Amino acid sequence: MNYQKKPLPILEQIDKLQSRGLIFDDKIVANNYLSNISYYRLRAYTYPFQNNKDETADHQFIIDNIHFSDIIDLYCFDRRLRSLMFNAIEKIEIAVRTKIVQIYSESTNDSHWFVNPLLYREKFVKTKGGEEIDAFDVLMKDIKSEINRSNEDFIKHYFSKYDNPELPPAWMTLEVLSLGTLSRMYDLLQKSHEKTEIAKEFGLPNDFIFTNWLHAIAVLRNCCAHHSRIWNRRYIVNVILPYNTKYPFIDKKTIKIIRSNKLFALLCCVKYLSDVISPGNDLKKNLMLIMNKGGKLLSYKEMGFCLDWKELPVWSI
Repeated sequence: MNYQKKPLPILEQIDKLQSRGLIFDDKIVANNYLSNISYYRLRAYTYPFQNNKDETADHQFIIDNIHFSDIIDLYCFDRRLRSLMFNAIEKIEIAVRTKIVQIYSESTNDSHWFVNPLLYREKFVKTKGGEEIDAFDVLMKDIKSEINRSNEDFIKHYFSKYDNPELPPAWMTLEVLSLGTLSRMYDLLQKSHEKTEIAKEFGLPNDFIFTNWLHAIAVLRNCCAHHSRIWNRRYIVNVILPYNTKYPFIDKKTIKIIRSNKLFALLCCVKYLSDVISPGNDLKKNLMLIMNKGGKLLSYKEMGFCLDWKELPVWSI
């Protein structure tokens, strides 16, 4: 099937949305918004309120009295929430790097411990062509690639002065790795006292849960970094919510009703780790300020929030 849709001028985009039931109070203002925020990007925020199942309905709005300004309110809420999460995750990412580097470097007494294959469990991954290759080899390849892309002065200094070992020491190399690569590294490391100690440093009972959290948070971080919608997304990683954490989190009864692939579950994890890293942080305060300005279309339920969520131990601090 050939794609045959033609590009639409902005005024025609407005007319199309209006014909589907969206109300425009000021088309000049709308034209300005659509000149700076693409029609297709805003589609992610109109989509939940349109009939997208019946082809004959032509994506008509299924809720009455939705204004273009309501869609913009929702878009701005999501943008502010992404910014808040990105900043919170930055602190988590830096803390995770620091713990991994310090604990493994001291334990092994080796500046380049991360290239030792004996520290990693045996695992194979499939390529797009179906070939199975060693996950450790893939990890090392990705680490080298990220090192080569780095413009950090300390990386340049290492290569200008040393030619052996091939890569900079752990405290330099891990500093430039993406959270996704760092998450895969932690996952691939053998089960050990060091790996468990890192999890416990963040108040979690075991490395299995911490691995899951790192993966989930890395996915959220990438959504934020690429300006993707986060407010009502169903995430690819189901978050494990433990009830035996070192610090206040969520009670066992409530854990059973929280949807583990929705944003609220992730927010709880980010808040918990933020409290461990930076006690007395203002994450809850800033989140409330953002949510109070979310507009009339904002649904807490669609983000996975439970009733009385502010009374949960992790949010009552």
